[in-house]
Amino acid sequence: MISDDEKDPAPAPDQEYEDAPEMEADPLAALEADVMKWRELAVRTAADLDNFRKRSAREREDAIRYANQGLLEDLLPVIDNFEMGMLAASQDKSSMIYIGMDMVRRQMNDFLGNQGVTEIPAEGQMFNPNVHEAVAQEPGDEEGRILRVHRRGFMLRDRLLRPATVVVAKALMESDGEEG
Repeated sequence: MISDDEKDPAPAPDQEYEDAPEMEADPLAALEADVMKWRELAVRTAADLDNFRKRSAREREDAIRYANQGLLEDLLPVIDNFEMGMLAASQDKSSMIYIGMDMVRRQMNDFLGNQGVTEIPAEGQMFNPNVHEAVAQEPGDEEGRILRVHRRGFMLRDRLLRPATVVVAKALMESDGEEG
């Protein structure tokens, strides 16, 4: 059993409050800190809201600018087939079929231009993997120069609709015919 002498003496009532940290710091400082915290939160929230509005406006503008992208992508094979028909009809440029098809071709080109569609320059250009798709290489004068276009490529404003499918020149191999 523990004797009364061994027990921890209870602190005196005055000593208990002197050793304890101050219960209530300066109330004005606490309120000012609270105000600063809420002010900072309000500023951040306002900035987030402003960024959200800007992003929403940009996304809405992009949605409007590129709304027809799917339709135009689906139209490109039809244009390719029409161009093949134009090539066949061009055998007799005085025929009414060719003249009518040429009028339709001009209307289609005007329509595409009004939609922001442009053809990617290819033949005679240097190969650019961002807008050209090489399907073959043939010997040529300058390596990387596009020799032929198999299928035209198109851009919708600054976006790629379809890459141009091209044949690219490769360097001529110099061979003596000797091995060893």
